[in-house]
This record gives sequence, C-alpha cells and structure tokens, in this order.
Amino acid sequence: MFRIRKIYNTTLPVNKNAFEQIKVIIKQQFSHISDADVSELEDHLINPVRYRFQSNIFVAEDNRRTVKGFALLMYYPDLKFCFLNYISTAKTISGRGIGSALYERVREEARSLNAWSIFFECLPDDPSLCRDPEILKQNKKRLRFYERYGIFPIINTKYETPLEPGDDNPPYLMFDDLGKGKKLSRDIAKFIITAILERKYAGICPPSYINMVLDSIKDDPIKVREPRYIKTVDKIIPLYKIVPEDKRIALVVNDKHYIHHVKEKGYVESPVRIKQILEKLQQTDLFSLFPSKRFSEKYITGVHEKGFVAYLRTVCSTLPPGTSIYPYVFPIRNQAQPPKDMLYRAGYYCIDTFTPLNSNVYPAAKGAVESALTAAELVAEGYLLAYALVRPPGHHSEKKVFGGFCYFNSAAIAAEYLSKFGKVAMLDIDYHHGNGQQDIFYDRDDVLTISIHGHPQFAYPFFSGFKNEKGTGKGTGFNLNIPLAETIPVTEYKEAIERALKRIRKFSPDFLIILLGLDTARGDPTGTWDLNKKDFNEIGLTIGLLKIPVLVVQEGGYNTKNIGNNALHFFTGLWDGIY
Repeated sequence: MFRIRKIYNTTLPVNKNAFEQIKVIIKQQFSHISDADVSELEDHLINPVRYRFQSNIFVAEDNRRTVKGFALLMYYPDLKFCFLNYISTAKTISGRGIGSALYERVREEARSLNAWSIFFECLPDDPSLCRDPEILKQNKKRLRFYERYGIFPIINTKYETPLEPGDDNPPYLMFDDLGKGKKLSRDIAKFIITAILERKYAGICPPSYINMVLDSIKDDPIKVREPRYIKTVDKIIPLYKIVPEDKRIALVVNDKHYIHHVKEKGYVESPVRIKQILEKLQQTDLFSLFPSKRFSEKYITGVHEKGFVAYLRTVCSTLPPGTSIYPYVFPIRNQAQPPKDMLYRAGYYCIDTFTPLNSNVYPAAKGAVESALTAAELVAEGYLLAYALVRPPGHHSEKKVFGGFCYFNSAAIAAEYLSKFGKVAMLDIDYHHGNGQQDIFYDRDDVLTISIHGHPQFAYPFFSGFKNEKGTGKGTGFNLNIPLAETIPVTEYKEAIERALKRIRKFSPDFLIILLGLDTARGDPTGTWDLNKKDFNEIGLTIGLLKIPVLVVQEGGYNTKNIGNNALHFFTGLWDGIY
C-alpha cells in the first residue's frame, strides 16, 4: 500500500527525509543527471520567482515513510503550461501501479492550475539515437507507458538534436493535451519550447542551439507521432476524475469519545453529535479517514499544569463506573492550598458546577488530544486540510482548570505541537469564548489567539472574552477577542470573520487552527445566533482563501438536527477556498 502526498517545503523533518530519498532515486534512475542539478531541485521549490516557474513535488510512500516513487511538475504561470521534470519509481519497484498513480496525480494538479497542457522529455526509442540496448529497452517501456494515456512525441522538429555531436540519448519532447483534444499551434509551441530551453536549461543551451530548434518548427498545428505500441484508442486511460488523496481532508475521529456518555437530563454534550457529523461527511469523497495514533501524556503536560493532569487521571481512575461527581466548592479565598479530599478538590481545578468527572473522562479526553495531535502531524507532513472530529471539546480548559464540558485543550496542545515548525494562528468560532487557549498562550507571540463569541456579559464563561484582553509581556497584541451582542444579523458575524482574517494575514502564520463551534447555528440550545448552512459554507470558503495549512478541531454545537449539515457545508466551502 502507498499514498501520494504533495511536498510544500523541505523545512519539516518528514519532508526533508523524503527529499533525501528522492535524490537517491534520481541518482539511481537518471545516471546522466549531475550532482549539481540534483542539489538545485530543493532551491526550485523554495525560490520559484528566481527560476520563473513553480515546482510541485509529489511522493508515493508507504506507511513507514519509504518513498516508492516521485514526480516533479513545473508550472509556468505566464504561459499556462506545465513541464514534468521527473517521474520515477524507486529502482526496486515496478509493476505496482505507482507510476500510473503519480502521473494521474500530476495530470489532476495541472488541471487545478488551469494549465492547458503538460510537456515533458522522454528518452528515445530510436536505435540511431540510443546506442545502449539496455537503455533502449527501458526507453521503449516508458514510451509504451505514455501511449496508454494518449501521449506521444512531437515530430518534425530538431528538439531531439544532441547538444554536442556524438552525444547519446537526446530526448523527445512529449505533449499531453490533458484529454482536451486541442491542437498545438506553431506559435505557441515556439513560445513554450523557448521557455523550456531558456529556463530549465539556463546556461546550458546556447542561443544558437535554441534558434536552430525554433527554426525547425514548420508544422502548424504541431504534429505528434502515430501510436507505436498501443493500437486501439479504447485502451487509452481516461483522466483522473475523483478527488486525489493528498487533496482530501484528513479526518481523524476520537475512537474513545463514545465512552464519555453522561445521560443525565440537560447534558447536551452527547455522542450523537459525532455520529450526526460523520454520517454527513461520509456522503462525499472529500475526506480520508485516518486512525488516531497514541501519544504520551507529556504532550498534555506540555500545555497543562502537571498537578492538574495528574489529578484528572487519578480521580477518574478511582471513581466507580456510572458515578459522576460535580464540583460545588470553589477556592475563592485561597488557591494555594487544595483540599486533601479528591472529591472536594474538583472545585479547585474547575470553573463551573455542570462539568462532571467520572471514570471515562480521562481516557476520553486523552483520546481527543491524541486525535488532534494525529491530525496536526498530518498537517505538518503536507496535508493542507485536516479535521479532528473529537469530543469532549476542549477550548474552555485552561492551563490548570477544566469546565464547560472541556477537560484538556486539544486544539491548544495541537498548536503547541505545530509551533515547533512555525507560527500558529488559532481562530475560535464557537459561540462561547475560547478562554482556554487565551490563558495558555497569553504571554506568547508565536501563537496568535482570536475568538469570536457571545459577549461575556451574557455568555459562558462570563469572566473572560472582553476586548481589553490583548495579551501580556511579549504576547501583548497577540490575543484578539471579538465579543458580539446576543442578537445580531448574520452580516455582522461575517464582518467579525473578516476582521479576524485581516489580523491573521498580518500575522502571516505557517499554520491555522480553526476551533469549530457549530453552536452559532440557528436553534442551538446553548446559543442565540442564526447562522444556517449557507452561512457556514461562505465562512469556510472565506477562511480557505487564506491558502495556508488548516487544522480544524471540533468544539461545540448541540443541535443534532442540523449539526451534520452545517459541518458538511463548512468543509465544502473550506475545501473550495483552499483549492
């Protein structure tokens, strides 16, 4: 088994490792490529302006991160065409569909870039141009592969003329019209061939050689070779139609959420919330489901106070199954001395009287953290969109307190993880203030925290979420609260979204975490606003247009009649915006 993903940069360790494996494949499969050319590939990815083309790298890898094959597609935005620089499997891999999957992915990428064609070079199958019988055999195999896609060499030009007399294996120029059936005019062909020879081979092809090739182009439209290996048109492979794997939304569901089921009257944070969302998402092909990985408690204590974490673990392990305790004594006068009795100590670590502790709380909350970390890891590895569909929620959990149905702040723990790789922005669009991440990152400038919520004068948690809470120390100015009135027109909410996104653009983060509360919807029992599915779609689209990697972590939303539909419309908009 393998999956294909796109590499956006080589700064992350997993991408750097993949790139080193790509270099090995190039040296094994393309012995004529110099070390200098191989080393320059990374710079192509980093500095597209310098080279006047955009590099897109795709790797096919197994679950151990072993690269089985790769493709490097260059896009020339001024001329709207793509050049496939490399496509290859590892030396020990053949006949497993990797090359076909990579080429289908490359074609899909070209279409998404609005390119009208792909060009690439392929070594010749003419014995007069390739003297080595073994290499000639491989060349014929490659050309047979491309004929399956209806792709043939351009003929009646001198493109395959060796740079130096006596050189072996000068390449054909291949033309893929992406199944559009369009002819290639002589003038456009000259522009494109000039761009390839001047940009790809900068400093290698002298002007006299380029002019010789251009002068040889006489046909209008350009002609391609007749099929040589595949005789019937019905054997040509159609274009890739479904959403490719690396452009899907990576979905991670907390597989322990269902054990946390408080059946007491009025407790709206129930397992059916996840079921309703999941059923709607599975109606599309936008999502790829990933299992939640296991992570040690150190990721939780990296954000939450160790004593608080230890308390939750200990008290939950000692409570009898089916028994819940609710905090009811709170240390207003003396927070320095927690009570000795574990049951009374609940109020020491809690901010309300309606968030219970029971034997399932700790494993369920840790499971939510692990799902968020799994999704964060996928974003760090190259997924532009990931969704941690979790409960219990987490955004009301501060460094050392729980409340509001929240125990561990899964989104904040994911933000801490991603902050090792770059700047992180957190946008909380739950109806209630995200006091948890505000408290956790209040004195930091590498994590921007923004919350759009009902004003604390009337909305939980009542004691935080005011405009004047802007951060402290070096974190001053990196916390933004946008409290809104109890009843507002939808236009006012969308204006608040625009204000938040303006601040995010200014911050220029490497990653964005959306704390998705669907309790802003019409009819939610904990909210007072009136958003509908079309509004969620528009909000998702607006956020996606930021074009940065996004991790979505589920928070509130308690109207189970519309929660699934609203989630689906949000993600449809988000996907449309980012892609």
